Amino acid sequence: MTTCLRLLTSVLVAPYYPALVLANQAATLDVVSGGRLILGVGTGWNPEEFDAVGVLARERGARADDHLAAAKALWRRRPANFDGQFTTLRAARLGVPPFTPGGPPVWVGGHSDAALRRALRFGDGWYGTGAGAAEVGDVRHRLHELAAGTGEADRLTLASAAFLTPPGIPAATSPPGRLLGGTDPSAASVIDDPGRLAEAGLTVCTLWLPIAAEHVGEAMEWIATEDVWPGGLADSLRATRPPRRPVPDGPLLDTDLGELEAVPRRLVRGGLAELGDLQA
Repeated sequence: MTTCLRLLTSVLVAPYYPALVLANQAATLDVVSGGRLILGVGTGWNPEEFDAVGVLARERGARADDHLAAAKALWRRRPANFDGQFTTLRAARLGVPPFTPGGPPVWVGGHSDAALRRALRFGDGWYGTGAGAAEVGDVRHRLHELAAGTGEADRLTLASAAFLTPPGIPAATSPPGRLLGGTDPSAASVIDDPGRLAEAGLTVCTLWLPIAAEHVGEAMEWIATEDVWPGGLADSLRATRPPRRPVPDGPLLDTDLGELEAVPRRLVRGGLAELGDLQA
């Protein structure tokens, strides 16, 4: 049984689930993981999926806001009352309250102003996919603009999925975003890339390996032996950034539609994730 592995939904489409179901399932996962759940959420995009669950795609933003607000009410208050556009609660109680006080950390995906406002209002972090340094810098700037001097942007974790195919290992599928270290990655280019991301403001990185299962061990060995993550950056970033709601310590288990991909955090000498909270 694991004692430090963290679990990230990457991402859960919030409009698909009634608020009570979303809140209850997330709270249960938070309990069984001992407070190690991070709830990554998005609004979705696939019209066929929205048709299948009987939800209007044009309502996805409003439903995401409603469901997150209702879930937080259920996590924070027992009993909970809530009046929203799609959800009404009266003296409602979850059968299992979350392990984490106030509920698990929520990372909100998306690049629109509406998504960034959602992150500021309901989230503990913003979550991108294959983000480059310029994109991270732009998101960080826009979050501060939208926060309008309230300081809310400073408390958010900036996170993104990164895609890596180590040298000599073929990709099993086309990555849904840019590759870490470029299309022909080397230890040097992989070191340079996350360093630039960290300088732009990224503080957490999940690592996706779009490779066949039989190559995962080889890929992990390459990551470990090449020492691809720059050391020494952690202390400098922690010294210059304001405190945020802490991300549970440990490796990150990243989940996408039920498929689980894991990268042990401390495989690399000195710590795979020691990029100033930049965690793979």
